[in-house]
Amino acid sequence: MTPGPASDADVARWTASLGIDGLIDLHVHFLPKPVMDKVWAYFDQAEEHYGTAWPVHYRMPEVDRIETLRALGVQHFAPLVYPHKPGMAEWLTSWAIEFAEQVPEAVPTGTFYPEPAAASSVEAALRAGARCFKAHVQVGAYDPRGELLDPVWGSLAEAGVPVVIHCGHGPLRGEYTGLSVFAEVLERHPRLTAVLAHAAMPEYDTAFELMARYPRVYLDTTMVGVPFTERNAPLPAGWTARVAEVADRIVLGTDFPNIPYPYVTQLQAIAGWAADDRLGEPFLRAVLHDTPAKLLSV
Repeated sequence: MTPGPASDADVARWTASLGIDGLIDLHVHFLPKPVMDKVWAYFDQAEEHYGTAWPVHYRMPEVDRIETLRALGVQHFAPLVYPHKPGMAEWLTSWAIEFAEQVPEAVPTGTFYPEPAAASSVEAALRAGARCFKAHVQVGAYDPRGELLDPVWGSLAEAGVPVVIHCGHGPLRGEYTGLSVFAEVLERHPRLTAVLAHAAMPEYDTAFELMARYPRVYLDTTMVGVPFTERNAPLPAGWTARVAEVADRIVLGTDFPNIPYPYVTQLQAIAGWAADDRLGEPFLRAVLHDTPAKLLSV
């Protein structure tokens, strides 16, 4: 078993030691500067919002963030965008697709919001090459079961394009968060390729139940099992045993750059799970590269 990397500077070496030529991160955020500035301003007030400080570790200009990912050996990443009100989604999608045209490692992504143009905008994004979408139920404060989104879920299911959905209660409970809500979407669209962001924390056990029912449901590792999260949303007993049952449906996600700790912290957590004999290096190669590569078609 290869020990986890010691620091960010050690990540590329560690990745190579596993026999893979780079990481594929399915949950990264790049946004237009005015939007990112507002996101960072929100995190500046994290003690008021969350009851704990949340210093953004990679708070730097966009070009430096891209170079940081390259230095970490991130081969491909999904730059996820998400709206918090009507009239933003189409603009954010256009920005993300243009961003991917300029940054070779970036996969073109899209997003949506429950508004009349949602279905046509998603169809246009698919035609433009979007290979991953982001839905943020908590920030958007919308009901994913709404009739305006039903054709969106249908289009994504038919296209086989994954949607990374933040539908769990963490870090803040919303009116429409919780897996019992999103489960109704899956009931109507069982072929939807859905990646439960943050493993749907804190409803980890329910997430595994959904995976048992729907073979196209995946979990991403974003902020899962790291010390910062373990304080309020600790992993359940038997976590690695449950992971071993669906080892080919766990994908690397980190929330870079908006994490309050170094990138390596997430990799160390994943490496700790892999110490279980039921997982090991084959699991690491799958979660860090092979499974997200399949989902993003890279």
